[in-house]
Amino acid sequence: MKLVSILIPAYNAERWIADTIKSALAQTWTRKEIIVIDDGSTDQTFTIARQFASDQVVVVTQENQGPSAARNRAFSLSQGEYIQWLDADDLLSPDKIEKQMEVANDSPGNRTLLSSAWGYFHFRPEQTKFSPTALWSDLSPVEWLLRKMSQNLHMQTATWLTPRELMEAAGPWDERLVVDDDGEYFCRVLLASNGVKFVPDAKVFYRVSPSTRVSFMGRSNKKLDARLLAMQLHVKYIRSLEDSARIRAACVTYLQDWLINFYPERPDIVRELEELAVTLGGRLEKPRLRWKYAWIKPLFGLEVAKRAQVTFPELKACLTRSILSLRS
Repeated sequence: MKLVSILIPAYNAERWIADTIKSALAQTWTRKEIIVIDDGSTDQTFTIARQFASDQVVVVTQENQGPSAARNRAFSLSQGEYIQWLDADDLLSPDKIEKQMEVANDSPGNRTLLSSAWGYFHFRPEQTKFSPTALWSDLSPVEWLLRKMSQNLHMQTATWLTPRELMEAAGPWDERLVVDDDGEYFCRVLLASNGVKFVPDAKVFYRVSPSTRVSFMGRSNKKLDARLLAMQLHVKYIRSLEDSARIRAACVTYLQDWLINFYPERPDIVRELEELAVTLGGRLEKPRLRWKYAWIKPLFGLEVAKRAQVTFPELKACLTRSILSLRS
């Protein structure tokens, strides 16, 4: 039986870290190690996690360096032949790893990447809704990236079960990326793989909480610069696999989908993306607001309308969490 390392980066997750560690311990795949890296939390995350320390659970703390640095530290301490990433507020179904390892054991070599089903929940994982996308399938690396970029899709970090050989081939997490670090990282893992096997019976429960909003762009130039870098790397990676008309068109669609995050506050980034689109044989259009927010622009201007488009879903999520909290 192969050893699986479950790696948990944690920052200010005192409300959820115990449940997440219990989820890891409950895995029916018995040969496992669990490594928790507390990334300089200012709450009781480390104290709570340390209560689980044992021969099977290692808990380490470090100065705050960001999630990518915490993941790199966790991997450096691991010994597993397969790696399971698990954010500090998410949960795995008890047989998640076992279901994927059954498929892994039937796959030739150590270059197959395993993915799984996932869905959002607020407080009760049994209320999770699983909504399949075009990525919920067995796919080659280029087809997976093509669907991701042309349809603006993603897979949650914990869905992956990754052979160590692929992790070592991909290299460390990029600590410059304060957003989309997982998207960029698994692009590199895909490049090193021979394809993805999707395991529908394996499930991940993705908690909707303030910590899940790390990808929220806001008005941070640091995040905007990181997003630009991640986008440039995505285009580079997929074109290294195939540089065809369909790939270039998917790249232009990808740039168009994300253009609104930079427009009009960062004209320098907008120009870079427009120039990149031209090299791909395309052209970017002025970004459009979704219909439910477009009416705000004539009255209050683009900036207010754009902020509403981003903020209203946040407020709705906060309200939903509050209502569900009262019911639980």
